[in-house]
Amino acid sequence: MARPTVHVLTLLELLQSGGTRTAAELADRLGVEERTVRRYVDHLIDLDVPVESVRGRYGGYRLGPGYRLPPLMLTDDEALAVVLGLVAGRRAGLMTATGTAGETAAAKIRRVLPGPLARRLEAVLGSLAFTAPPGEFAAPETAVLLAIADAVRHHRPVLIRYTAADGRRSERTLHPYGLVAHSGRWYVTGADPGIGEDRTFRLDRITDARARPGSFEPPAGFDPAQRVLSGFAGAPYRHHVILRIQGTAEQIRAVLPASIASVEDSPSPVAADGETERWLRVELRAERLDWLPPVLAALDRPFVVDQPDDLRGLIIALADRLAASARRVPLTDDASPSELPDSP
Repeated sequence: MARPTVHVLTLLELLQSGGTRTAAELADRLGVEERTVRRYVDHLIDLDVPVESVRGRYGGYRLGPGYRLPPLMLTDDEALAVVLGLVAGRRAGLMTATGTAGETAAAKIRRVLPGPLARRLEAVLGSLAFTAPPGEFAAPETAVLLAIADAVRHHRPVLIRYTAADGRRSERTLHPYGLVAHSGRWYVTGADPGIGEDRTFRLDRITDARARPGSFEPPAGFDPAQRVLSGFAGAPYRHHVILRIQGTAEQIRAVLPASIASVEDSPSPVAADGETERWLRVELRAERLDWLPPVLAALDRPFVVDQPDDLRGLIIALADRLAASARRVPLTDDASPSELPDSP
């Protein structure tokens, strides 16, 4: 016969699976009488586990919110999922700045794993490799993240204190539309009613966030992730590049993602007979231009450079280097490559 403590822990696990469980159902699962179930519920309440009694025809017991997190009963698969999620999140920079909460949470779970499962997890972690180096990202404060998330959900204005990249500090009211995680950083995007424009802010540069009275209505169909990406593409840099490329948006996005360039329909730059493929206007800003010619070569689609003129020279120079390399053939295994004569 199982000891009462085992039954109490089993009861906790059943309640953590969600929903309301009747006393009869719990008694059947535990192999005890209903009055014994009530006694086990009292044990959990004494341990500050927030068990609620639900009255009525479909009443029973369920877990409610408490002032602290109750003990979690995780299956093997759930424990592995949590630990691996914490490892991946820390690697990707999707953690908060509150101490080492992710590491301590993973350590607590790993300490109580059954031996066979712990060895399997160690095997996974020991053989796991990442294609990208670990990022050194500034993480947002937990209080800031939670406050802004609550404001997003309930459409409430929030007062933020923000430090810009140049060190300037400001205090402003924001109507937050959504949170976005991109390349290891957290962003919030929304409307700044003080200037009447949409803005995007890095969460790690927000030192305080407090809800303000009132509410707002987000614009219909607003996509926070797309807003953040388009903001990157339109950021002020040294060069403003405008291209027209013949092809599909999917082909262009394969080499120029939304965080780099904007893509929209454009009239054909040339009126070629029988031309059926669309021309798309591609606009981006860049601090340097030397990376663009190889990208356009890899795209391998007809294009026209509207601006800047300097880009045309870089493309011609790359084409000349590629043509020269294509003409080189080795004379022998030991000889230096020679250049084929130009075709007549």
